Amino acid sequence: ATAWSNGNVFRSLTLLASTWCEQQGEDVFVPSKALTPENVAHFMGMLKFDKFDDSEWDIEINGLGIQARVSKIKNTLLKEPKVSKNIPTVAEQTQGEVVKFASEATKKMAQDGFTVLLEGREATVNYIDSPFRYTLTMSDLNCPRSTPRGAAHCGCCSCSFSFSPSQIAF
Repeated sequence: ATAWSNGNVFRSLTLLASTWCEQQGEDVFVPSKALTPENVAHFMGMLKFDKFDDSEWDIEINGLGIQARVSKIKNTLLKEPKVSKNIPTVAEQTQGEVVKFASEATKKMAQDGFTVLLEGREATVNYIDSPFRYTLTMSDLNCPRSTPRGAAHCGCCSCSFSFSPSQIAF
């Protein structure tokens, strides 16, 4: 099994953009300089999703003096202040690139025989090509009668769990 997080892709891009600013002599992150279309394309080219030595799917960062697998740095380098405080700005500017990267990653895993379950905000996952979709909705999170897993409509409010069996692949 492989865990996928768009957040880790955003963190990787933020690390690259912040490092780029440092290498340009900037004391702080400067989005207008770091996040030009050319730089974002260059940073995306430094990310590779693939199976590596241990046959595990991972994202590799290779550029600006950084060579690391995301699985190894996701709780250290990718959580440093220069990354965490700049993620919202980078995410706002790179949504399309990250969704495209995620889409390509899911295709690679599917071609390798994996069943891929991708969770995320509907506005994001709608851009991932798939004939299989289901939605979990909980309109009233304070409903006293909803089940812990949200497994059924409780009948007292508008919470529900809905899917079409024809949309689930086994």
